[in-house]
Amino acid sequence: MLAKRIIPCLDVRNGRVVKGVNFDGIKDVSSPVELARFYNKSGADELVFYDITASFENRGIFTDVLKTVASEIFIPLTVGGGINTVEDFDRVLKCGADKVSVNSGAIKNPALIGEAAKKYGDQCVVLSMDIKRVDGKFHIFSTGGRVDTGIDALDWAVNGEQSGAGELVVNSIDTDGVKNGFDLEMLSEIQSRVKIPVIASGGAGKREDFLELFKAGVADAGLAASVFHFKEINIKELKEYLKANEIEMRV
Repeated sequence: MLAKRIIPCLDVRNGRVVKGVNFDGIKDVSSPVELARFYNKSGADELVFYDITASFENRGIFTDVLKTVASEIFIPLTVGGGINTVEDFDRVLKCGADKVSVNSGAIKNPALIGEAAKKYGDQCVVLSMDIKRVDGKFHIFSTGGRVDTGIDALDWAVNGEQSGAGELVVNSIDTDGVKNGFDLEMLSEIQSRVKIPVIASGGAGKREDFLELFKAGVADAGLAASVFHFKEINIKELKEYLKANEIEMRV
């Protein structure tokens, strides 16, 4: 059985790590370089770096900050934000990313997933999905959760896998920052339709939420931000707790 992964996420705006609730009310947290160092030492399995306003501001990612973060860590690094072309993949990988996360760019050009997978391999391409319930259906939102595309999220997940994505990051806007647990209903619907790894994002508030997530069998990894940033959950202690509860972990 493959070990489950614990993944902190750095949401970066203007070179600083920030965090909000339901993708709104953004507050400053810390320096991405300091936090990257901290997570590298604290037992995180991977690290995600999102430049959260790159798509909205129609610009490329902050490569100077990214290069520094990549140079400080020895765990896999996934990077997203403003990824619209294969050239963007190339630029981010050259800055030190191991995987590249695409969201709005794939919505604008669905062929991007396949083009990038063909050039760099499926394992390098992560499809990030911002999902919210609209009239009882799961819709894909773009541009940092600002725009309802009307795309059915379940179909989009299947299309992403078929196009060549090696992994899905499933962000629940409904549970983001609320800290009442992961969106198990939504994750179950997606996980039952794909074979590639699913990373659950949005809703972690306590270590029991991760246990519930993995016991439910709906995700291969749990991603969180504020509970780790503000040291509400210690990653090493979390992994020991999960292992003691019969979840396969790297500790």
